Amino acid sequence: MAHHPKHVTALLAAILLGGGGGAYAVAALGPDPALLPVTQLVQDVEPLPLAPQSDALQAHSFNLYRSEVTRSSDTIDSLLGRLGINDPEAAAYLRNHAVVRMELLGRGGRHVTAEANAQHGLVALTARWSAEDPRQFRRLVVQRQYGRFTIWVENAPLEPSLRLGSGTLQTSLFAAVDDAGIPDEVALQLVDIFAGEIDFHRGLRRGDRFHVVYETLEADGEPLRTGRVVSVEFRNAGRTLQAVWFQEPGKPGGYYSLDGQSMERAYLASPMQVSRVTSGFAMRMHPIHQVWRQHLGVDYGAPTGTPVRAVGQGTVDFAGSMGGYGNVVIIDHGRGETTLYGHLSRIDVRMGQAVARGQNVGAVGSTGWATGPHLHFEFRDNGVHKDPQMVARRSQGLELSAASRPAFNATVRSMRLQLEAANAAGGAAFALAR
Repeated sequence: MAHHPKHVTALLAAILLGGGGGAYAVAALGPDPALLPVTQLVQDVEPLPLAPQSDALQAHSFNLYRSEVTRSSDTIDSLLGRLGINDPEAAAYLRNHAVVRMELLGRGGRHVTAEANAQHGLVALTARWSAEDPRQFRRLVVQRQYGRFTIWVENAPLEPSLRLGSGTLQTSLFAAVDDAGIPDEVALQLVDIFAGEIDFHRGLRRGDRFHVVYETLEADGEPLRTGRVVSVEFRNAGRTLQAVWFQEPGKPGGYYSLDGQSMERAYLASPMQVSRVTSGFAMRMHPIHQVWRQHLGVDYGAPTGTPVRAVGQGTVDFAGSMGGYGNVVIIDHGRGETTLYGHLSRIDVRMGQAVARGQNVGAVGSTGWATGPHLHFEFRDNGVHKDPQMVARRSQGLELSAASRPAFNATVRSMRLQLEAANAAGGAAFALAR
């Protein structure tokens, strides 16, 4: 190779080219698969006997489960019919049992689950409803064993679980929670939490968005009641508000911003959870006297009978009729500050009674000088009328103690992750794995 490199290189190239050509030739000389003979085999197959399979299916029982919610107009027959039960013997037993009649008939909203056999006969029936103790529920159980029915009623603990939800306002807050599958009770809590920050009567905007983490209290794995809002983020008119529930040792719990400032103000922004402002704290044409004058309060339009609540704690200074105000409650909050609730259809407190912030004091009406059902609400500071909504916003909450900061910060970190998950949920609500 050292003396004749060109000859050696040429020889190797010829060998390689020849080998490649040979391989191609051998492959090309094989038989055409389309010309190969085809053999068809036909063989009888004996299927497994059907009788044993049918017998096995007959021996295996399938029980069916169905759940319903009772209606106040229900009879035993109508309830069993919705549950898919066709069992005259069970129907007669339930109709004649005093406990069943007392706990199910005429009691709307109770959760009922029935277990039926393949012939639609009743195997078991369980009804669940709220107990007086908010931590428990009542359970009615009917069981059929060996052809006989047994029945009992017992208390059982509610199991809390967390759910996440997110919604966008198009028409109203309640429409947004309905679209997201979130209970209305959560919307009411959001109004209370941000009552000092958001005017829910005039300040909501289309496109406002919220993300919320809330408790549900479950009975045997089924949601029975809505618990507390645990954390929430509300984006309103270009600003973002956040709140988290936290309880310091030895103190009542409350809502705080994520930097530790209490969300609870001394006064609620509104004496009603759901209403609309029909006349604000401004000049207006008086609807009865037809003259322009300063309106010294805020009017809230709502149906007769809508609950009215105290915006702050205090003592009832007056409860009765007062001329054009109609039925009135006046509450003294101390420091010269009082609130007045007028045109009430009924009064639920008495003079001298201590009332808590948010406690019902009466109901909307049209007594006195009123053209329709509404609440007239005033705030006075040493006899001087003030805009109630401005007063509520200026009233400050308390800050967390230094000793509780580490535990609060750990809670905030956890809640941030859950709110991010609620945001990712889009416009839906779902359970959070425990």
